[in-house]
Amino acid sequence: MDDRLVRIAQFPSYIEAELAKQQLADFGVEVVVAGANAANIYSGLPFIELPELQVLESRAKEALEILESSKGQELEFEEEEE
Repeated sequence: MDDRLVRIAQFPSYIEAELAKQQLADFGVEVVVAGANAANIYSGLPFIELPELQVLESRAKEALEILESSKGQELEFEEEEE
């Protein structure tokens, strides 16, 4: 069975797309970021597509669940006490 790539999300910047890609990769989901170069070079132009994440269709539901579960979570850094 051949899987095809499907878009699961768009992001306002390539940095956010890359962060989401890494998060999914941590769970073993292979991800392609499409449009990152164009969005980075020509940011602000209305005809440029936003960077988007693409995954295999068979993993799309899992990938969306991972991204949804991380929404609203803030990174917490431990402060070193001297």
